[in-house]
Amino acid sequence: MKASRAIVGLPPSVRRNLAKLGADLSAARRRRRISTQVMAERAFTSRPTIARVERGDPSVSMGIYASVLFVLGMTDRLGTLADAATDAIGLGLDDERLPRRIHTPRRR
Repeated sequence: MKASRAIVGLPPSVRRNLAKLGADLSAARRRRRISTQVMAERAFTSRPTIARVERGDPSVSMGIYASVLFVLGMTDRLGTLADAATDAIGLGLDDERLPRRIHTPRRR
């Protein structure tokens, strides 16, 4: 199967962060004493896919990553990944678009 351009073109920083996520998920699984076979069964996937998740493979679907987080009891973190309240760049852009002055309409 041919790799998608989106996966091939991932910046090195994204690859590093995915690898760290995979390592963190692996450590969390092992701390909970969950085998890869049991993790695969609970996440409704296969052992090879769990191994790919723990390597931070970018071709694994986000749904599988979410299932693994659910099994580990860590799904609350999913809701804050792209939270608008912590989007410093987006908030900065909004601030730049604010009007400098606000004019009240004149009465006729």
